[in-house]
Amino acid sequence: MTAVNTVLVVGAGLAGTSTAILLASRGVAVDLVEITAGVGGVGSGITLQGNALRVLRDLGVWAAVRAEGYCFDSLGLRAPDPAGTLLAEIPDARTGGPDLPATVGMPRPALARILVDRAREAGAKVHFGRSVTELTEHGAVTFSDGSTGRYDVVVGADGIRSATRGLLGIDARTRATGMGIWRAFGPRPALVTRTDLYYGGPSYIAGYCPTGEDSLYAYVVEAAQNRGFLTPDERLATLRKLASAYHGPWDEIRETLVDPARVNYTWFETHVLPPPWHRGRVVLIGDAAHACPPTLAQGGAQALEDAAVLAELLLAADALDDELWTAFTERRYARAKAVVDASNQLGQWLLDGERGDVPGLMREIATLVTPTA
Repeated sequence: MTAVNTVLVVGAGLAGTSTAILLASRGVAVDLVEITAGVGGVGSGITLQGNALRVLRDLGVWAAVRAEGYCFDSLGLRAPDPAGTLLAEIPDARTGGPDLPATVGMPRPALARILVDRAREAGAKVHFGRSVTELTEHGAVTFSDGSTGRYDVVVGADGIRSATRGLLGIDARTRATGMGIWRAFGPRPALVTRTDLYYGGPSYIAGYCPTGEDSLYAYVVEAAQNRGFLTPDERLATLRKLASAYHGPWDEIRETLVDPARVNYTWFETHVLPPPWHRGRVVLIGDAAHACPPTLAQGGAQALEDAAVLAELLLAADALDDELWTAFTERRYARAKAVVDASNQLGQWLLDGERGDVPGLMREIATLVTPTA
């Protein structure tokens, strides 16, 4: 018998659904609550590197992810010139091990649906349109519908604006990095078979990632601006104008970006909570504990790793004591912080106009997250 029989997971994103799956599949009674009304997935697409795929395989969803996503094993670097010249094609590190592809791109809503379906199959009770309004460090909870509960552990996996964190009185000190990103979802031209990145030009980064046989998401990173006053048509026009500076496959991609509803704009934000990430029986994981800009495409992977480590420790523990929480901190804090720091460093080089060692930084993080055995 483990020390954990009942768990509340707050937030049905990557970290939350993964935790629910891993615990419920081992017989733990799991309630998964999500404030939104149904399965969603903010943004247009997601890039999943090998260390994320390793966890998804352990969750039992790798076959579904592979079927709905697009696998590739290299990264292209292109020049912001009139030809979109290919400067380099770099073999991407297989950070999940040799039996998994280096990278999979897929639509965020598809991944969200796959994980929620698997959580239900594993036995978790999923409650959409419900949130936590009161919470104690002892696991006593009041929900937005007036119901109450008491749990052995509460997992706050409710994102960068975590309400769970707020209820615990923890200040995350989230800050904007100075960059904003335009994203759009559209059809995949035949030329696009991997992620290509264009550094420089009038924007900091322009890129794209295939997300399926017939889909991709494309993005342009600029200096953070107040874009909230733009109408949907103006947002689309702004993205198309920024993208007009980039060529090669971008010329075909740009012509397919015609639906304003498929364009969104957000700022890059970041934080890392100092340890410990728990208060009593309540623990924070994923973006609630650490968030980074997508410059290294590791945010989702780090959320999945949090879930895997937490579930492993909870299922093995015979007591919820300091030893357990110390082990969680030792395995996750330094690793997640290194990823956040590197993601921010890459962006800061661009903001400062410095020629940093981008390939070296990418190799450093790939080595960090690659299994050693």
